[in-house]
Amino acid sequence: MHDISDLNQDTPPSTMTLIKATVLAAIAGIIILITTILPAEYGVDPTGLGEKLGLAKLHNEPVIESKDSVLLSAPSASSSGIPVPPIWISTTAYRSDEISLILQPGKGAEIKARMKVGESFVFNWKAEGGDLYFDMHGEKINAGDEFTSYWLERARSSASGAFEAPFEGTHGWYWQNNSSTPVTIHLETSGFYKELYKP
Repeated sequence: MHDISDLNQDTPPSTMTLIKATVLAAIAGIIILITTILPAEYGVDPTGLGEKLGLAKLHNEPVIESKDSVLLSAPSASSSGIPVPPIWISTTAYRSDEISLILQPGKGAEIKARMKVGESFVFNWKAEGGDLYFDMHGEKINAGDEFTSYWLERARSSASGAFEAPFEGTHGWYWQNNSSTPVTIHLETSGFYKELYKP
């Protein structure tokens, strides 16, 4: 029987010992992947063990809840393969707004919506009298001068689409009239947001 103090701790393990340890770790990783991760994360259960352990149920949770909204029903697969719940319920009331403003030559103006994460609206704006520089962007609460640009063009007379807030804050448009004549902007929005206003 050897005393532990007799062992040379400076001697590294042999190459064969390292190879055996690596192979065993790889085999253990593959077993864990096939029996637990694939059934729980992706709904793939080649051994049937995931079903027996109840892991396959984790793949299709029927209800996803957050503080400000609830997603109902089992997720359906999008074109990218990522599950997308078909229903989103807002705690903010549905609303529609129309705002018009006149931009004098060389002047700019903003219209913003206060929104929580996940709230959305559809929009349509049109400029009468010429093309405008515009930047659709958003700012987080108390972000100061920091903002995130979503869509920017140097000359456009109209735009339509849908928007979903990636963070809580204000989201909307800045237009600038670089022409020599006044331009009138008409904006229509419908959806889920607290208010639409001119800062």
